[in-house]
Amino acid sequence: MTRRLAIAALAALCIVPLAAQGTKGWKLRADRSTSASDPDAAGAIQFMAMGAGFHAVNPQAAVFWNPANTAAGSYTLKGSFKLMKPSGHTNFYGLVFGGADLDGPKQAYTYFLVAQDGSWLLKTRNGDEVVRGSNPADVAPKSANAAVAKPGADGTSVNNLEVRVQADKVDYVVNGAVVHSTPKSAVRTDGIYGFRVNHQLEVTVEGLAVSK
Repeated sequence: MTRRLAIAALAALCIVPLAAQGTKGWKLRADRSTSASDPDAAGAIQFMAMGAGFHAVNPQAAVFWNPANTAAGSYTLKGSFKLMKPSGHTNFYGLVFGGADLDGPKQAYTYFLVAQDGSWLLKTRNGDEVVRGSNPADVAPKSANAAVAKPGADGTSVNNLEVRVQADKVDYVVNGAVVHSTPKSAVRTDGIYGFRVNHQLEVTVEGLAVSK
């Protein structure tokens, strides 16, 4: 039986090793909201193995990764994300790649995310700096696309995300459709991969893997 993990984010940044069955070697880094108009929910982050993947309940936003999971060169990163229920407003979840120093002060990674309103976005992070669409050649701001599944009558939705890193470009794929491309040089691609779930979300993740 899988043991449920409850992890309290007690500081602005919380890095916690996860050692339960099915999550051995995994870590998370929680980002506490500093916005009075968009506060975190009450309670602790919960992260557990479920079925063929993981289940995350996030009062606070967090990045999840296993340091052993790395990719470099040309590769395809995939993950299937099921949103269990909509949040009170738009929040994003999806793939993280090109990660480095994820539990340190110089955290860096690229993330490709979708949301319940049918939108997606692409960001890079360097330390405490988040680059979000100020230079469209480098990253992409929130954009709507019909390929992004919205919650159905039961409140759930499934989005299959891919990042296809090629020799000279990167394609960002939702449910088989390429929604955006960037030059490979525009984003971090070599490094740790994992996933991110923003606050006030409950998400399951399956099939998180890299292929050449």
